[in-house]
Order: sequence, then C-alpha cells, then structure tokens
Amino acid sequence: MFRAALFPSRRAALVAATSVVAAGTLYATQRETALEGNTPVTKRRPGPLWAPMTRKQMLDHLRTSGVFIKRTEHGGPEPGTVDLSKIGKESDDDDVFDLLIVGGGATGAGTALDAASRGLKIAMVERDDFASGTSSKSTKLVHGGVRYLQKAIMELDYEQYKLVREALRERKIFLTTAPYLSNMVPILLPVYTWWQLPYYYVGSKMYDLLAGKENMESAYWMGPGRSLEAFPMLKTDGLVGSVVYYDGQHNDSRMNMALVSTAVQHGGIVANQCEVVALHKQIDPTKLGKLRIHAATLKDRMTGEEFVVRCRGVINATGPFSDGVRKLDDPTIQNIVAPSSGVHITLPNYYGPKTMGLLDPATSDGRVIFFLPWQGNVIAGTTDSPCDVDQNPIPQEQEIQWILDEVRRYLSPDIKVRRGDVLSAWSGIRPLVRDPAAKNTESLVRNHMINISEGGLLTIAGGKWTTYRAMAEETVDAAIKEFDLKPNGPSQTARIKLIGAHAWTPTMYIKLIQQFGLETDVAKHLSESYGDRAWAVASMEKPTGLSWPIHGTRLSPLYPYLEGEARYAVRHEFALHATDFVGRRTRLSFLNVQVTLEALPRIIDIMGEELGWDGKTKREEFENAIQYLYSMGLPQTTKLTLDEVRSRGGNAGVLGLINKTEAAVYARSAFSPKELTRLKEQFAKLDFDNDQRITRDDLMHAMKNMGYTPNTATADGILAEVDFGRTGAVDFEHFLDIAAGLKELQLDNAFTHIAKLDEDSKAARIPVERSGGGA
Repeated sequence: MFRAALFPSRRAALVAATSVVAAGTLYATQRETALEGNTPVTKRRPGPLWAPMTRKQMLDHLRTSGVFIKRTEHGGPEPGTVDLSKIGKESDDDDVFDLLIVGGGATGAGTALDAASRGLKIAMVERDDFASGTSSKSTKLVHGGVRYLQKAIMELDYEQYKLVREALRERKIFLTTAPYLSNMVPILLPVYTWWQLPYYYVGSKMYDLLAGKENMESAYWMGPGRSLEAFPMLKTDGLVGSVVYYDGQHNDSRMNMALVSTAVQHGGIVANQCEVVALHKQIDPTKLGKLRIHAATLKDRMTGEEFVVRCRGVINATGPFSDGVRKLDDPTIQNIVAPSSGVHITLPNYYGPKTMGLLDPATSDGRVIFFLPWQGNVIAGTTDSPCDVDQNPIPQEQEIQWILDEVRRYLSPDIKVRRGDVLSAWSGIRPLVRDPAAKNTESLVRNHMINISEGGLLTIAGGKWTTYRAMAEETVDAAIKEFDLKPNGPSQTARIKLIGAHAWTPTMYIKLIQQFGLETDVAKHLSESYGDRAWAVASMEKPTGLSWPIHGTRLSPLYPYLEGEARYAVRHEFALHATDFVGRRTRLSFLNVQVTLEALPRIIDIMGEELGWDGKTKREEFENAIQYLYSMGLPQTTKLTLDEVRSRGGNAGVLGLINKTEAAVYARSAFSPKELTRLKEQFAKLDFDNDQRITRDDLMHAMKNMGYTPNTATADGILAEVDFGRTGAVDFEHFLDIAAGLKELQLDNAFTHIAKLDEDSKAARIPVERSGGGA
C-alpha cells in the first residue's frame, strides 16, 4: 500500500531505468525501496533459502579477536592465559571489532543493523535470548503517541511535540521496511459526553496533520449507531459517538528476530546466551592518555567458557539492565534508568472486533489503556508502576484485576468480563530515562538519551519500539565520532528492507497453500510471521498422511503453529531453549499459557532431536519453561512434571492438575444440560409473578432457605458482581451467575444438591480454571 504511494518522481525514474534491459534487470534485482532524501541500497538481497551462520560459527568468529581464558578451581584466570597488554596492538587490527554491542533487544539489534550496513565490523551479544526482555513484552503498537501529543498541547511542551513528530515519521519507515510484520489498525475512542466528541476529533486530526505525508488513513467520527456496528461489544448506555484514528501494530519479537537476521546478512556477528562479565581498559593516547575500554570478557552461558573480545568501542544497549553494565565500567556511577512495570493480559477474540482496537484515554486513575486485536486474540493493557529490574517479572494479581475493571467500564453489561478468560498475562519493564524532578514514573517521557562515560562506554537508554531505528542511527553516529571509526557512509536503515520482506506480497499465502497443501490460517500465519522465509519453514514440514492438509502438523489444534517452526527456529534463528521458541520465535505463550503448557512435551522432543538433548536435559528444559510460564500468567500453584503432561497426551490437556482452591477465583464453572434444566425449575419457583425476573429480596430469602447465609463476605462478593438494575431485580442470566459462584465455592446448599443428584455428575467435568479457557 505504501509502495504505491511513494513519490511519483521516483516511480518515473524507475520506469525509465528499466527500459534499458540489462541495466534495468540488475537494478531491479538489487534495489531496495528508497525513501525521500536517500539513495538506494546496493546490497544484494538474500535468496529465499538464505541461512545465517550457526551460533558455533559466530562464537568462533568472536574468539578470533581475543584469547581463551582458562579458569582455576577458585574461578580466577590461570597465570599466563590472559595477556591484556596485546589488546589493541596495531598488528592485530584486522581481528578487532569496531563495535561490541551489548544487548539483543530492539535497540541492540537495530544498532547492530545500522552499524553493519555501514560497513563496520560489529559483534552483538545477548545475555539471555534475543528480545527476551522488554522487546517481546510491549503493547505491540507502532505509534506516534497520542498521549504525548495531548501533553504537548496541554502543557505547551515542545519536547513532547518533537517526540510525537519523530515517532510518526519512524512509524511510516517501520511499516515500509517490515511490511509482513506490521500493519495499520483503526483504534476507536468511545465518547460518552457530548463536549468530548469535538475535543477528541480535533486532537485526532492534529495527529494526522503532524504525520503529514507519512500519515496512514485520516481520522473520522461516527455516531452511536455506526460505532456499535463497528464495535458491537461497546457499552450502549450514554454512548454519543466515537472517534477513530489509525496507528501501527506489529509482532515485536518476530520483528526483533528479523533485525538480528538482517544484521547478520550484512556481516554482523551475533550470539545469544553470551554475557559480558568484565570490561578491560588501557591507556588511549588519542584520548589524552585516559584509560579507555578496549576489550570485554564474554561468557558462553551454554558451556561456561570465557574469552576476551577486542573492540574499538562498546555500546551498552541493555534496556532496563543498562545500569548493571555501566557498573562494570564504574561501580560508583549513579543509575540513569527508572524501571517501570507494564502489565498486559490476553483475552479471547470474542472480546473485540477482529480488525479494530479501542483506547480508553482516561482511566479511573487518569492513565490510558489499549484494547487491541492481535494474532487472533485481544490484548489489553497497560499498567505503569515503579518496579525492580527482573528478567522475568511476574504480573501481580491486583494489576490484572485493574485492567479487567477498566475493560469492564467500556464493554456492554451483556459481556461478563471474567478472570477465567485471561489466557495469559505478562509484565514488561520499560527502561524509562529518569527525571530527577519527577515523583512518579507515569510522568516520565519515553524518550532516549545517550551517555558516554569517562572510560568510553557508550550507553543508549530509554526510547520505545517505534523509534528504535532513529535511536540506532543516532547511537552509531555518536559511536563513529567517539571511537574514530571509518564507515562506508551514512545510515541506510530507512530504506533497508528486513529479511523476509523482499519477495513478500499480501497474497503470498495463497501460493503456500497451492504448493504445500497448507490450511489457510496456517499459510497466513507463516506468511505474516516469516515473510518470504515461509517457503523455508514450510519445506521442513512432513506430510500429514491426510487428504487435507497435505503438510502442516500443528503443535496445538487451537493455533496455527507448526512442528516445522521449531526445527526452523533451531537451525536458522538461534533458538537454544524451549522458552526461546514459545516466547520469541512464536507467540504461543503470549496467546495462551495453558495451551503452551500442553504443547511443551512435543516442542521439547522436536528441539531435543535438533540439539541432541538427553532425558535429563529435556526435564530441565520443562522445569525452566514452567518457571517462565509463571511470568506469563500460569498459576504458581501449578506443579507439574514433563511425564505428567506427556502422559495426558500433550494436546489432550492438563485438566484437573491445577490447584482447585486457587482456581476458584479465576473462572466460573460450567453446568451440564440437566443442571441447567433444574436451575430453570428453581428460577421458576422464585419467579412468583411470572415476569422472568426475581427481586433481590426474593433471591436473598431463597438463598437463606437453601441453607446459605446471605450476609457473609462470600455472598456479598457474589452479589456485588450482579447488576440488579433500576428495578432491583435479576433475570435468569444473572441467576446463573449467582449459581455459578455458589457452585465454585462448593457450598452445601441446594445447588450442590442438584449437582449430586445429577446422573452425569460422575463424568469428568471441566475444572473451573479452564471454563473460560484462561489461566
């Protein structure tokens, strides 16, 4: 869509060029899409089955620039095994990296691509997995920041204005360079007071105006009728209309992996599970004889091996962990990052339209909350609370409940927002730049800052996914100046298409269906996750032995993820652990934590075949995966072994294994058909005037007669969820809600008596924690 809109003069020049057959053919095969003010990139695009070097080969390249460190039994280096005096010698210049980039998230991967595409010799190392932290736990938006625009206007803040303007420009580049991983999404702002309608409409139009030629689609307003047609789940009471504006959306960890792969394709060396444990300095005569960083000790966390890597400069791009790396340079330095926790939850797709999101611009405590379609489900968030830095923070129950409460405010009362519908929940740590004058993190600007220490450590901190490319460009510009590097030219990333984008089209999935006999949703998933690399993924699928689909064995019947994706992740995307696959190479753990748990045995078996895992290693992988799933919303009372899950047939489920007491607060219980019949009879007895409603007083009296004391805390909790309306009465649907609550508590009352009398009660029933499919 954007390609057709880009610059008629360039299209004319392209047509003229291709009229010369030989030159035109060469130009067309090597040209990248260009944006205004830039020249085309001549780097030859990778073939459809291009594969990067293996991790072992990457580590071999890292070792060539340094020395292996042998450790004594006490942990120190053996005498004579490290000669730091040789680091940086002119005779060894060919083996020295221009830049060592620490951190493999959005900022680190973006910086690696920017530097490598300028011809610099770079290495990027990541302590955990690529995008294992904040970069995989975002709101999945590529946005200019409507909330920042509001602040810019209300507070006359020019810095906020510049932040929005830069983000809108970067949004356009983002969607152009990674079209298969990103898309436009309309976002609806429901309005319930008349004066807000022109206010939001004018604000959205200003958002369009700031975007200028980088705009997507123009904002528009709708009356209450059209608003409900577009978003049927909206609360109708008091609705006066809505305003719809457009922003971008993406698959964050897949985008991160595409950046890593593209950096490798441009000559970069990358390694995950490789930690910087020390920084080494020596006197630099070009910096007035100061001690400057010229090397780092790396530790391969898979083997424990340590070795020194030489470099001309080190870039710290570790997000919320920035201060930890800075303290390797100077232990006395003050922190510059104010970490903030942002919790998101995933809900079933029936909570919202498939193609439209919702923004609550003013929550009960003055923040904003997004409610967005993503990967076939709905995600809602986010919170904003100061926190400690943790690799896998666990979302707190009160934050999950706050999101549910805010969602409840905007959805129709017909939709029961239930805790049991939460399919997953996660917390991402935002690396906000600390403002000494700010008292809370909500008021901190999501901007970035570059800091260069006395020892020469260049730290890039702050920022957001939308502006990763501009941050990377600014970072490399600063590094070139600080470390006196010799690039081939200026930044080219505004026009470099990422791996997978070159031969991708929106209809490519049809060819996949025709060539491999894939199901439609599977083919779309592969196309939108891998771009033109989907051909390589599909080629790893074995025949199903069925008439249809011919290829494509799913890891779960509920989602389009295939067994072949696990093999591809190991062979081509550096996946080393099961958590790498379920959390970053695919998004299964973000979409449904229970399904992830059920699919783990098969995933571990496939990765084990590729990586040579024995039984002990597989069990360790499962245990580590369970710990990770706790951070994705799995109840911490879930105590399972690999054999227990495997014995239930993987996708057959793990029903009944989760603690029933804790699960009772998570979801409603289902009723069998005969239970429903008897409940209808009970309701009819209470409906004395036959108007299909019973009063609160009648209900309370009936509950008391059934042996339940209505004035207890548990009764109050159940009744508090029931809307008695203006008439003070409830219908049969609300009656069922109360019955479900009583059944969950397993009280000795008429409802449990009904269940005991049910001739089907001996059959296995779905436990309450799975009634909504959630955790």
